[in-house]
Amino acid sequence: MRRLFLLLLLLTISSLTFAQQGSIVGKVLDKKTGEAVIGATVVVTGTTQAAPVGVDGQYELKLTPGTYNILMTNIGYKPMNFAGIEVKAGEKTTLNGTLEENVQALQEVTITGQKQTGTEVALIQDLKKSEVVVSGMSNDQIVKTLDRDAAEVVKRIPGVTIQNNNFVVIRGLAERYNTVMLNDALTPSAETDTRAFSFDILPSSVMDRVLVFKSGAPELPGEFGGGVVKVYTKNSVLDNGTTFSLSSSYRSGTTFNNFSTTQGSSTDWLGFDGGRRQLPSGTPGMVQQGKVSNDELNALGQRLRNDWVARRTQASPDVRASLGLLRKFELGSAYLSNVTSVSYSLTREQYNVERADYEDQKDENGDYKAKYRYNDLQSNTNVRLGVIHNWQLRLNDRHRIEFRNFLNQFGQDQVVARTGTSLERRLDKRDFALHYTSRSIYSGQLQGTHDLGPQTTLTWLGGYNYVKRDEPDFRRYRSQRDAGTNDRFLIQIPPGGNPYDASRFYSNLTENTLAGSGQLERRWAGRDTTKANEYKLRVGFYAEQKDRSFAARYFSYKIGNEDNFRYEILEQPIETIFSPENINARTGLVLDEGTNQDDSYTGDNRLLASYVSLVAPISDRFNVSGGVRVENNVRAVRVPGNPSKNADYNRTVVLPSFNATYNFNLRSLLRVAGSTSVNRPEFREMASFQYFDFANNWLVVGQPALREGTIYNGDLRYEFYPSRSEMISVGAFYKHFDRPIESVIEQNAGDLLKVSYRNADGNAYDYGLEVEVRKSLIDLAASPVLQRLSFVLNASWIRSQVRISDATQIQSRPLQGQSPYVVNLGAFYQDDDHGLQMSAQYNIIGRRIAFVGNIDNGSIYEMPRNVLDLTVTKTVAKRLDIRAGLQDVLNQPTRLVRDLDRNQQIGGQDQDFSRFRRGSYYTLGLIWRL
Repeated sequence: MRRLFLLLLLLTISSLTFAQQGSIVGKVLDKKTGEAVIGATVVVTGTTQAAPVGVDGQYELKLTPGTYNILMTNIGYKPMNFAGIEVKAGEKTTLNGTLEENVQALQEVTITGQKQTGTEVALIQDLKKSEVVVSGMSNDQIVKTLDRDAAEVVKRIPGVTIQNNNFVVIRGLAERYNTVMLNDALTPSAETDTRAFSFDILPSSVMDRVLVFKSGAPELPGEFGGGVVKVYTKNSVLDNGTTFSLSSSYRSGTTFNNFSTTQGSSTDWLGFDGGRRQLPSGTPGMVQQGKVSNDELNALGQRLRNDWVARRTQASPDVRASLGLLRKFELGSAYLSNVTSVSYSLTREQYNVERADYEDQKDENGDYKAKYRYNDLQSNTNVRLGVIHNWQLRLNDRHRIEFRNFLNQFGQDQVVARTGTSLERRLDKRDFALHYTSRSIYSGQLQGTHDLGPQTTLTWLGGYNYVKRDEPDFRRYRSQRDAGTNDRFLIQIPPGGNPYDASRFYSNLTENTLAGSGQLERRWAGRDTTKANEYKLRVGFYAEQKDRSFAARYFSYKIGNEDNFRYEILEQPIETIFSPENINARTGLVLDEGTNQDDSYTGDNRLLASYVSLVAPISDRFNVSGGVRVENNVRAVRVPGNPSKNADYNRTVVLPSFNATYNFNLRSLLRVAGSTSVNRPEFREMASFQYFDFANNWLVVGQPALREGTIYNGDLRYEFYPSRSEMISVGAFYKHFDRPIESVIEQNAGDLLKVSYRNADGNAYDYGLEVEVRKSLIDLAASPVLQRLSFVLNASWIRSQVRISDATQIQSRPLQGQSPYVVNLGAFYQDDDHGLQMSAQYNIIGRRIAFVGNIDNGSIYEMPRNVLDLTVTKTVAKRLDIRAGLQDVLNQPTRLVRDLDRNQQIGGQDQDFSRFRRGSYYTLGLIWRL
């Protein structure tokens, strides 16, 4: 397949054709600053033949051969005329212009229209004008890659990485330290064990831009440590349009290989279970509550599906399809536009995971003794259905209302087949898990922007989020035999049931969130009447009420009556051992419920915030902004029937922030920022519920005693803008943490790790350097080929340390989840004349702690891996593009390594805890613009 990709690339390049018309090309620059005059127009005098001035001030006006008079014009500039410009067939005539400001006419100008926020130029200009330290990525850059979802997009932003393929890590701080907003509203989380928005649920095709705010401001949420991520979906429309794309992908090691799935329902292809995996209707309540007899429980055991065998099939190529609709309507003086996108994907992934863990003892060779060595064949089938439906109503130049809707349905079918040896117990193992989960997320916002006068603007937002996570009939069983023998593998049925042997697990999570916000901005004239130089006073509020309900149940099988039990049942194959005739209390197996009162909880959270801020353009060079935000948070986690496990707190915090910008000239500036923020525990982290994660072979349990942490942030950054589409920045940051929250290893439970959450009892700090470069070669090379090249480089160097006084813990170490370095490099080639785009992107992150250990259990580190992606897109017809790509070319392993000697270094004595390769990924797709 790699050869096929390279052949396609060569054929694409060799198919370039040359335009037969002549053309006038050149640049239009500002006479005073030398910057491009974006938005200027180059027109043939007296006609409608015209070309817009785009990135770097360039334009191309295609014309039939002849002699023309040319006019260059733009609002606020004196027009520039050229006479007798000759155009020859098949040739380009160069005509550059420098426009001079029209001082007499240069006053505040109001332009009615749609601002295009997804372009690279628009993003660079927004970054330059920002009042805070911010990084981002535009839709222009997103479409040049094969990034399929928001998780793959944001990892290319400076200082940002992705953990577990879906959670964002900013400046080396784990996902819990970062707040995510979708269209200016806080996002929901469908994860039971993680405080994070899962970025893999948001398709890249609907994204307009991504901004990562790294310094605080009164208008931003007060809960963040690494940053606040704002993801904006497409909303504005210039012209009616319809786009359809279809692609297919091949993954090495998966596609066309034997593949395992569960016996699913008829709706699995839509991303949710149609009822086949659910508990039968009429299932009684919890046994522990004394409401269910053994006869009723056995009757339930006979009704449960006897479905313990994976279905074997062949993995077909992945399929992705999307339909985009852009529509605009003129309703008298009002303007109505709609963006609708429907996306669907069906993907498969299969890989072998090598797992091992070790004792705290060494053998005769001086190596640590292995507890177990397992090999997991993990087969994942993922279905994602996403809908974006956004409306914008512009009543007039002063009033705009937006209605945004995001719906995502995601289903994952997972089969894990584990083989290997428990060396500690001298047993060969053959274990299986059949697991299905579905996530439903809806997020809607109604937002209004109103200019109440020349100096006053009111914005408001109302939002609703709904989350449902369903985990029906998670089946797992273990079988074993004496190590090194040829005995039969026997299904493990202990006298007393437990969640690790033959068992079934069911859980359901539902969350509803209502939110509202408002802001009033009042402006006063500064050095002149332009908005950029006005003083701004902002007052606003944010209110949110979130309610969660979580319930889990698990059942296991055990021997009913040991005196009369038919032990030959245990020698039956998995297909029949749990059949209805074997479920009876006298001679067979019985169903046992292990659910306890800690397995369900409810949570409610109320957040009220108000703020005031001031923006003061002191001079042409110096601008300051700042203010204060006050947040009150009331949170409660309730465990029905077990009040001792309840957790709650009520705290009000005052969060000041300050930002200043000094402009050395029109192209360079210096930023300095300081703020105070907080980090709050989530419902799951405070709930005492214990979860057995079969795939990762560990237990996860909450900690009701968790408390809020405080973070003090400082930033310094220099920014240089060579042109309106280019940027170079160098920055430094420092953070001090009081009571940081981390994921920790509490203990080893046999072959299993037990993972929980904890406030570090000491303080921590985090500091680093960041560099970002966005540069093209258009002004540095004479060759047309080189002029079409551009590069994006961002890199971070980070150091952190936690100091702990607890003698049972490691006294000094880096923060959990913090990477010491992050490097992203992208090279892009764009030839609009021949409809060709190519890109190569590289990413690597430094070694980071995945789970914090202690003096008895070494920490587990995630190791670096080099990732290289290649993409080529070719326009083959007026409305048809072909896109091909190869992701993860190097296919290096994902490795978690246990620090066995607990010296915080990974050396020869330290061993892999888990290791796997996902496989290189080949994609070929078509894009139609209807």
